[in-house]
Amino acid sequence: MENSELLKKVRHIEIKTRGLSRNIFAGQYHSAFKGRGMAFSEVREYQYGDDVRDIDWNVTARHNKPYIKVFEEERELTVMLLVDMSASRNFGAVGSMKRDMMIEIAATLAFSAIQNNDKIGVLFFTDKIEKFIPPKKGKKHILYIIRELIGFEAEGTGTDLKLALEYATNVIKRRCTAFLISDFIAPPSYNDAMLIANRRHDVVALQVYDKRETELPDVGLMKMRDVERGTEEWIDTSSARVRKAYAEWWQKRLSSALEICRRNGVDITSVATDEDYVVALMNLFKKRG
Repeated sequence: MENSELLKKVRHIEIKTRGLSRNIFAGQYHSAFKGRGMAFSEVREYQYGDDVRDIDWNVTARHNKPYIKVFEEERELTVMLLVDMSASRNFGAVGSMKRDMMIEIAATLAFSAIQNNDKIGVLFFTDKIEKFIPPKKGKKHILYIIRELIGFEAEGTGTDLKLALEYATNVIKRRCTAFLISDFIAPPSYNDAMLIANRRHDVVALQVYDKRETELPDVGLMKMRDVERGTEEWIDTSSARVRKAYAEWWQKRLSSALEICRRNGVDITSVATDEDYVVALMNLFKKRG
């Protein structure tokens, strides 16, 4: 992609998603994703009624009088975007392409994060870890993330959700809110990784799909290509049995993703490429708020 074209796309995404995060989501993001835990603030002399469990024994020993640790709620979050860069995201038959919607969702969340004074980082993955952008603050950092969302070319083609979740669990030491943005066209082998990741962090799943993926049209013989595996196969879509089998396969895959998330306490929202993702995000925020 030419630099001029990339800059135009970055600017377009910035204007649209920054406006959404500022004018529509406003306090919804803040109330849905609050700071976790308490952070050390200062020490002061012990006063009658203070919890003795908060006594700082090292300071107490130095001053020969009791001092306690004072804590305050952590408001600042670390937000990680785990973005699926596999080949299947380059599909769009109804509405926009999946990759375009994923980019806009990720950018909107990024701008919402910096308006809340949160750090934001990104993990690009396929069937390998493609790129890790450490969490930082600031508009310059956000624009760098958007440029990478638009222009980054992945090496892998498949999807390994297990690998992405394990990597995020290991590399991010401080508790964070992790948005897993994917079409979830992946082997259902990520249950344990999801469980461990959500124990250490706050994982939220966002599934983007195209409605053409949910059922086959009745158009006779059709060549179908698995872009992640690179295989092709002729399918007789005029067969009601074939169309039914495909629809059942899709529903089984969707149910598997929903069940894995439900079982591990992870909120999941699905949005089709011809739907308004703003509504989906608003409903997610309200559910958690």
